[in-house]
Amino acid sequence: MKPAVFTYVAPHSREEALEAARRFGSDGKILAGGQSLVPLMAMRLARPATIIDLNRIPDLAYIKAARGGLAIGAMTRQRTAETHRLVLERLPLLADALRWVGHAQIRSRGTIGGSLAHADPSAELPAVAAVLGGRFVVVSTRGERIIDTAQFFTGYLTTAIQPHEMLVEVQLPAPPAGAGWAFQEIARRHGDFAIAGVAVVLRLDADRRCADARLAFTGVGPGPVRATNAEAYLKGKRLSAAVVAEACRMAQAALDPDGDIHASAAYRTHVAGVLAARALRQAAERAKGQA
Repeated sequence: MKPAVFTYVAPHSREEALEAARRFGSDGKILAGGQSLVPLMAMRLARPATIIDLNRIPDLAYIKAARGGLAIGAMTRQRTAETHRLVLERLPLLADALRWVGHAQIRSRGTIGGSLAHADPSAELPAVAAVLGGRFVVVSTRGERIIDTAQFFTGYLTTAIQPHEMLVEVQLPAPPAGAGWAFQEIARRHGDFAIAGVAVVLRLDADRRCADARLAFTGVGPGPVRATNAEAYLKGKRLSAAVVAEACRMAQAALDPDGDIHASAAYRTHVAGVLAARALRQAAERAKGQA
């Protein structure tokens, strides 16, 4: 399989890339790691007239502490983030989730910004951004804007990034002190797209009751799905087996996944509930350990 004919542009600076994005508009497509875009082009499911390759812009790849969390450059390789000291210290949930992304070879080329901008509904990183309350720094020749996760993902393979804009940074707040975390996923085989997955951040009070809970699912909607009804139910309760089961039932009731050749909608919903129960228990154990 070969892609359709396209023009290739390789800017060496952020300014050159933004000018190219402005010039080509909707006819251009930004190439980051290429682990999603290149296969789509090979199968001719994507036919951009122009490719704007960001791989020659070194200042788009970084991980630095910011406001208690991390600021991650859009061109940071997934494998770099997975093993980075600051990620392991401040955002272990991100490191856990990255281990589910494809295989090591894919993560060595794939980028944090590329995965988030691609917005695959089965991807791991959108769920992590949703559960942490991430923000996205998007720039163009007209200036900069910051978009919250709730407004960033707008539908299947669709984000709020406009054709003339470019994602340059992802800001991920660290979970509250003493919080536990977990990421659970199921796929037909390791490295495949997730049938369903869930990211959880959980904080317990001094009485071991739930002070705060956040759950975000992947693979069960057009984008990451927050289970706000289950989150509200969990607050103030001890995480007994019955409470966890009821929270998962409430989360399942709010899901409306599509069925496909890999799994029916009913199976995705069932699996999401099972994974949520596992993740809540694991996050609770980690929260107790933090305390």
